[in-house]
Amino acid sequence: MSADMVALQVKSAEPVRTAGILQQNREFLDFFWDLAKPDQEIRLRAVENLIKYLKNGNNEDELEYTVKRLVDGLAHTREMARPGFSLALGQLLSSFEDLSLQNILDRINEKHDVQKAKKKLIRNAAFGSLFGVLALHQSGRLCKEPLVVLGCVQLLQNLSQHKQHLKDLPTKTMMDILTEVPEKVFEEVLLSALQADLASAFKTPEQLQLLLVALERFPHTLKPKKLKKLLGSSNIINNDNISKLTEVLKMSAQSVKKECILPAVFLDLLKLSLKENSFQLFWNKAIVEGMFKRQSGPTHYVSFRLLGSALPFLSLAQLEEVLHGEVMMHYGEHVVSAQKQERFKLAPEMDAYVSKFLEGCKDADKQLAVMVGFSSLTHQGYPVVPSVWRVVQHLHPAALRSYVDWLKSTFLHPRMDQLLNFSTRKQKERQQDQEQNPSFRLRKWILARLTSIVDNHHVKKDEKLIMEVARFVLFHAFFSTKKTCADVPETEKTLHVPLDDSTRLVLVNSFFGLLLSMHNMPLADDTAKDQAVSHKRTLGVTADGTLWIYHLVQYAQVLLSQPKFVQSVQAFSPEQRQAWDSMLQSVANLKKKSKKGHSAETSAFQQLFLLVGLHLFKAPDELLDIMKDLQSCVDKAQEKTVKKKKKKQASEQEGAEPEWVEVLVDILLSLLSQPSRHIRQVCKTVFASICPHVTAAALAAVLDVLDPNRDSEEDSAFVVVENSEKAKKEKKLGKEAEEEKDEEMDEESDTSDDDSEEEEDEAMEEQEVDQNFKMELMKVLQQKNALATVEDVSDDDDLDDDAMMELDKSLSALFSEQKKKTQAKKDEKTKLQKEKTLVRDFKIKVLDLVEVFVARQAGSPLILGLVEPLLSIIERGMSSGSEQQEQDFLRRAADIFKNQLCRSKVYCKTADDRQGELHDLLHKLMEKTKKLSDSSVCLYYFSACLYVVKVLRGAPADADLRFVGNLDVERVSAIFREALGSFMSRRKSPLTAQMFTDLFNRFPVLCVHLLDMTVQNIISGVREHQQGQACVLVLRAMQSREVQQLMSGPPWAELCASVATQLATALKLSGQTESKVLREKVVKLLELCQFLVKHVHQQVKVSVDLEPLKRVLHSLTDDLTFKKTGSLEDTYWNVMKHFGVTKPKAEKTKPDKDASQPTLPLQPPAKKQKGFLPETKKRKKREQPVLEPAMAAETAGVDTSGPAALKGDNKKIKNNKKKQKRPAGDAAASQASPAKKSKTQPESKPVKKKKNKQKKDGGGRI
Repeated sequence: MSADMVALQVKSAEPVRTAGILQQNREFLDFFWDLAKPDQEIRLRAVENLIKYLKNGNNEDELEYTVKRLVDGLAHTREMARPGFSLALGQLLSSFEDLSLQNILDRINEKHDVQKAKKKLIRNAAFGSLFGVLALHQSGRLCKEPLVVLGCVQLLQNLSQHKQHLKDLPTKTMMDILTEVPEKVFEEVLLSALQADLASAFKTPEQLQLLLVALERFPHTLKPKKLKKLLGSSNIINNDNISKLTEVLKMSAQSVKKECILPAVFLDLLKLSLKENSFQLFWNKAIVEGMFKRQSGPTHYVSFRLLGSALPFLSLAQLEEVLHGEVMMHYGEHVVSAQKQERFKLAPEMDAYVSKFLEGCKDADKQLAVMVGFSSLTHQGYPVVPSVWRVVQHLHPAALRSYVDWLKSTFLHPRMDQLLNFSTRKQKERQQDQEQNPSFRLRKWILARLTSIVDNHHVKKDEKLIMEVARFVLFHAFFSTKKTCADVPETEKTLHVPLDDSTRLVLVNSFFGLLLSMHNMPLADDTAKDQAVSHKRTLGVTADGTLWIYHLVQYAQVLLSQPKFVQSVQAFSPEQRQAWDSMLQSVANLKKKSKKGHSAETSAFQQLFLLVGLHLFKAPDELLDIMKDLQSCVDKAQEKTVKKKKKKQASEQEGAEPEWVEVLVDILLSLLSQPSRHIRQVCKTVFASICPHVTAAALAAVLDVLDPNRDSEEDSAFVVVENSEKAKKEKKLGKEAEEEKDEEMDEESDTSDDDSEEEEDEAMEEQEVDQNFKMELMKVLQQKNALATVEDVSDDDDLDDDAMMELDKSLSALFSEQKKKTQAKKDEKTKLQKEKTLVRDFKIKVLDLVEVFVARQAGSPLILGLVEPLLSIIERGMSSGSEQQEQDFLRRAADIFKNQLCRSKVYCKTADDRQGELHDLLHKLMEKTKKLSDSSVCLYYFSACLYVVKVLRGAPADADLRFVGNLDVERVSAIFREALGSFMSRRKSPLTAQMFTDLFNRFPVLCVHLLDMTVQNIISGVREHQQGQACVLVLRAMQSREVQQLMSGPPWAELCASVATQLATALKLSGQTESKVLREKVVKLLELCQFLVKHVHQQVKVSVDLEPLKRVLHSLTDDLTFKKTGSLEDTYWNVMKHFGVTKPKAEKTKPDKDASQPTLPLQPPAKKQKGFLPETKKRKKREQPVLEPAMAAETAGVDTSGPAALKGDNKKIKNNKKKQKRPAGDAAASQASPAKKSKTQPESKPVKKKKNKQKKDGGGRI
């Protein structure tokens, strides 16, 4: 045994010596530690630094040690360390070519031999060998030594048997080696070694992949004769091998079901089939028939991925064949069935494949074939790809035009037989019961597809294509073809399937959606990109500056002027045609005027005329009067700008005729009721252009729409009517209920209890309906003698069959009538809810006009008329429902009022003639503010008061603090004084201190007039909270430099003296500060004291007697309960510091444990016990029952007359769980058990407690 030990010491002597030498250089050894760290950047830096160090050092011992450490580290137990050591070894072999690759390979085989490794270390050894081969491959020298290549391949072949650890990594590594090995080396060295793997290519996906790589890399070596010798056939894909290939592909698909990727063997086989001209055989037999035999699963998904990946490699004919085959059909079924949220969706991957293909393909025909193929995949007529498919942005202009032509021709002639249409299994079963129109579904998708192409700004399209799409939709939405006309290209192709009403409605909506997209469309030419960044983008016009909508109106005029060839779907009446012609004339006049001088007003009127003109095709009866009024408004507006004097005289004579602006505003309001976003944008633009001409009456018309009082009146009327009906029902029910019996009343109470579980609003209605229905039901049962009574105890008088049939008929009629009534009530409620939603949506649109007016006319006197209406909207909205639409309306109104009106830097400065009116408005708003109950609403009202004060004061010409403008200081001060008094005297006031702080900061002049009252409220406030807020207000006012300048001199000294007196009095009355509110008040008093004392000491001119305040502060230590730290204590000592009194330092003394616990006996400190729960994790001890002294002494087993009794009383007896009594033979063990639970206590005490426990719990038991 000793000889073996000596031999081991001799063998290990040399490595120990080397380690000892290298231990002197810690920098060198740290490189190997960094190679094993999980951070990739640290590992890469360590590799780089290690190579630099070895090159600069040129030490053979260090190099040898490095090779040894790197080879050992290949099988590191930490997975992140193995790539680091492998990379370092590869870089080392690349940098030091003197190192022999064969030597390194031998070391790897010797160190990481899988066959000799222990069972637990087989995994590490396998990875060590694999990463060793990777290091040799990364060195770049492997191809120069064929024998090393052969050794690596043989090693990888052995490692491929350990798939449970390495999976397919050895095979992939062999493929990587084959891609770099010369063909000569492969033919002479590797072919014989790989012959077994190549011959068994149809057994596993890895071996098949190896064969495909070898075929692609070495075609001259693996000739058809060689393949026939290896595989038995001269080619890979043939009828004999297709079944074997299918099985291998299935195995490969199952192996990657969790990775969601396409195995490389699929794409390589596809490329080989194209090379061998056997694509149809491979696709039809291996993919279509082989991969889709099973239900949906990994084989389906891999086939779909192969379809997307194969697009760049297929010819035009092959694309058309594949995109109209079975695989596409299965893909469509997958897309339809995967619409549920929890199911796997492959559509995003397919979109990525198609997008990549279209982006890299230069052939327009192939692009068109792919787009048509996917658009032809329809589910009952509706394509499975989305109508807003963004891959269209990669199409070339020629392919895009061809695709648009295909969409239009398919719309005119839906050839369902040429589409790849499918239905699900359930839909096929119930196909007879369904009456669906596939043509309608297809046309609906095509219209959305055309609109999205125009709407997508990333699509490369020209103006001609956009106009063709718009003309096509306009023509088929409002016109039809009689004969072919050369001037109208849309008449050359007729509809093979007539348009029904639903399709026509979709066409109309699509056209106006397309019109909105064109209205917001930037210039299509590239010249728009060359414009300066600061230049405003022009939207809605063509390259020549003409509006898109104008071109469409001209096209509609051409169609109307060809009645022999084109007819309108809804023909114009003579009056409507006259309105259309007058619109064209007005637009022509406006265009002439705009040529002289372009103005926003003229362009806005043009857009409005053209838009209303096109809407005549949709709703001519509704818009005819609007068109006439708009025409007269524009005429009057033009006359007013040209001949102002004549217009004034005419207006004086007419008198009662409204202004053109008022009529135009009414027109805009009526247009806003239309559900069109385009109309909303145009109305907003028109109103912005006429804002300078808006009168008070026109603005009042807008505000009347937003008036919440109208809604409340309508709601109250509805409630009154409903309540009256309910009262009548209740009276009728009361009369009928008196005639019923007690049992029936019990049933009614039961039904009312059941109904109370529903919502409150519906509960009352349901209860009434149930009672009415119950009365009718009782009548029917009484008439048929089917109602059992107390006297009917026998079963002799049962109903016969005829009577039962009559009873069934009566009951069925009654129940059907009740069902109709219930449904009618639900429909009425739904109708009212929809109407309410439409009204709220209309009001949100009207807020656009208010926002525009506030932004454009912030300095107009009319802006003051918006204050009260907006406040009413906000107040009503705060108490309205919590629906999203209501909240959006409230948020929008509050934003306009607070951020755009009150905080605007531009405001009305011409209020000289409205001083009295504004002062009355201020008084009215403040009175309303004091009566509110909601503080959030009060904040908006107070902001409105500050806005009115700002308007009255105006802007000072220079920095004059005493400038007041048109402000009546005395009256305004009295108004705010009353508000301040209300805040200080009411317990629940909506006003807050922050509101008055804003007042003091913005208007120091008013602050000076309110300071005396604020100082008085330091004592006279109704509660401690108000008194503390008064301190805060006085502090903020005295800190203001503007207030100090306004009160400089004797007034300031008087203010300081008054504040000092109030503070001294308030601190005397403070008393004990145990309550939280009182402590907060004292803190605010001390903060004010701190500023006052500091200011008085710094200002030489201010002489204030602070001695009374100092004495009160000195005596405050007797009343206050001070802690070590806290805002109260810190503030107090900060104040006393200004009087020269510093905070005394507390002496650190050790706590006297004996003094704190005089009655407890001394015990040794408890040691921390291992394996026991901490005190915080233990269960809480149960309280012991209170016993009489004698009984307690008896239970404890001690004498009550001696000192031992006192000692026993002071102990805490543990409440342990009761244990079962052991036999007498185990008495010693039972007595020793408590000692195990409490090791820190003396041995005598547990025994004593155990005896007490026995007496207490088990006394008198056997």
